[in-house]
This record gives sequence, C-alpha cells and structure tokens, in this order.
Amino acid sequence: MSVPTVVPAGDARTREERQVVASEGLRATRRRRRQRRTVVTVVLAALAAVLCVTALMLGDFRLSVAEVLRALAGADEGAARFIVVELRLPRLVLGVLVGVAFGLAGALFQSVLRNPLASPDVIGISQGASAGAVIAVLGFGTASGVVVPLSALAGGALVGLLLYAVAWRGGMTGHRFVLAGIGVAYVCTSVIGYLLTRSDVKEAQVALLWMAGSLGQADWSLVRTLAIALAVLLPLVALVARGLALLLLGDEQAGSLGIRPEVTRACVVALGVALACVATAAAGPVAFVAFTAAPVARRLLGDGTLALLQAALVGVVLVVGADIVAQHLLPADLSVPVGVITGAVGGPYLIWLMASGRTRTA
Repeated sequence: MSVPTVVPAGDARTREERQVVASEGLRATRRRRRQRRTVVTVVLAALAAVLCVTALMLGDFRLSVAEVLRALAGADEGAARFIVVELRLPRLVLGVLVGVAFGLAGALFQSVLRNPLASPDVIGISQGASAGAVIAVLGFGTASGVVVPLSALAGGALVGLLLYAVAWRGGMTGHRFVLAGIGVAYVCTSVIGYLLTRSDVKEAQVALLWMAGSLGQADWSLVRTLAIALAVLLPLVALVARGLALLLLGDEQAGSLGIRPEVTRACVVALGVALACVATAAAGPVAFVAFTAAPVARRLLGDGTLALLQAALVGVVLVVGADIVAQHLLPADLSVPVGVITGAVGGPYLIWLMASGRTRTA
C-alpha cells in the first residue's frame, strides 16, 4: 500500500511563481550593484577633486580654497593666479593625465590577459620606454624635451610588439605574455645599467631622475601633448570596452556573440601599450600605478566587471596623492620624485599579492 506524499506548503509554488521570485532577486542584485558602482565612482571622483585642490593650495606660498577657485575661474589676476595657473596647475594636470593613462593601461592588460601581474611595470613596457629614453639621453647625448619622450614612446612600442610576437603561439595566453615580459624587462634593465656605467655623472643623474618617475618637468607644452594623445586613445578604449567585457566570458562565448577574440585581444593590448608609453614618455615610469589601480577599483566595486573608469580615478588618486606626499609631507631637504612614493606603496602590495597566492592566471 503506497503512502501519499505530503507536499510542504512552502514547496507548493508554481513554476511561474519561482521564476518571478528569481527574476525579482536578480533585479534587486543588479540594482544594488549599480548603486554601489555609483557610490564608488562618486567617492573616488570627490577624493580626486579634493586632492587636486589641496595640491594647488600647498607650497611655499599657501593659498586658501577660495583663492584657488577664484584663480581657476579667472576672477583673481594677482599673484594667486600666477602661482596657481602658471606654476602649480601644469604639474597637477600632468599628474592627473598620467594617473588616468597608467590606471587604464593596467586595467586593460590585467583584464585581457587575466593575470594580476600583467602590468606595464612587470611585463617590460615601462622598462622598454625607459631604455629608449636613456639611450636618447646617454647614447646620443640629448636631453631635448621632444627627443626623450619620442624615444621612450618608440622603446615601449618595440617591446610591446616583441612581446606579442613571442607570446603568440596559435593564440596568446596571459602566462606566456607575462613570462616573456619579465624576460624582456631584465634585458631592458641590463641595457640601462650598461649605459649608466659608461656615461658621464651629470648625464647619468638626468637619466636617473627621469627613470624614477617625476612630474617636476611639467609645462603646458608637455601637458598639451599628453592631452592630445589621450584624446585619441580614450575614445578607442571606449570602443573596445564592450568586446573586452565579452572576452571575460570566454573565447567561445564571445565568438558566439559576434566578437573576434584574437582581433579584440590584439587591439586591447595595443591600446594598453600606447597608454603606458605616452604616460611614461611624459613623466617617466611612475612605479606601480598601473599595477595597483585596477585591482583596487575592482575590489571596491566587488562585481567582477572591468572597472575602467574607476581604475582611471584610482590612478589619479595615487599619482596626485603621492605627489602631495613627495612635495609637502616629507622633510623640506628631502626632495623625491613621485615614482619613489608610488613604488613605496606598490611594493608591499606586490609582496602581499605573491604571499596570498593571488598571482595565478584567471
């Protein structure tokens, strides 16, 4: 004799009811994620704005917030306007543009290669740009404001092409690209070391200051050049962002959605190389900004998305904040480039990343 099955009241929902509940839960999750993304973006933008105003206020001649704002608005034609617009603003704008470029470059590399170590600092792009600049300064004896950035741009681009050629073997994978980049970085470092040991002391000092990553050379001409480069590159980043987001789903699924994985991957890598090169050409290899910006942004969002805008904002916060520390919070007789401060922040982060085992390819 069979015993009738008793169905609990909670399990008596129809299939349609369960689907409605699941759909409402999914919408609620998406709503929370959008709210968190908005809050994180607004907070990062506000923090960047506060740091920018602070950078314009501080110096041998201290200014108030009101004086800075009046000078920026053109309402003050006195000494405050000259100090803000001509002396401090070029350095600040250069720092903002460099932070955006490095932050986006790191986000692109780490996302497309699915490896947290895939940063221009680690895979040789910054070292290649540095080698190009050092060759111009020491090998050809020129420190021209045009020749050095162009040489840095050429050096980084050549390393990027070499890495893509070496890492390609029926398709490019993150671990091959990173390993090849580490090897190329050592070669570039050896070239730099050889040139430094064979050069005049004064020329070597110029090269070493540039290699540390500095904003001290900022002027409106350099800022204008970097701004034009980013005006070309940023729209291209926006164009490939959708394809990159689909690549995170896997090559097969991205291909089924109309994306050509290898073409998209090549475009993303090229844009990452270009962003890293133009930033390095303008300010030198500011250490670890590209390496830390994207992971920090993604951790703040917590939704596993690209976080390109947020990575750019984190890059701005890191560069501008580090420059404030380098200029105003260290002893007056201890003048250090901004790259020294960012390296002091990024080094422990890399050690933690290695110790926690989070360097595996995604």
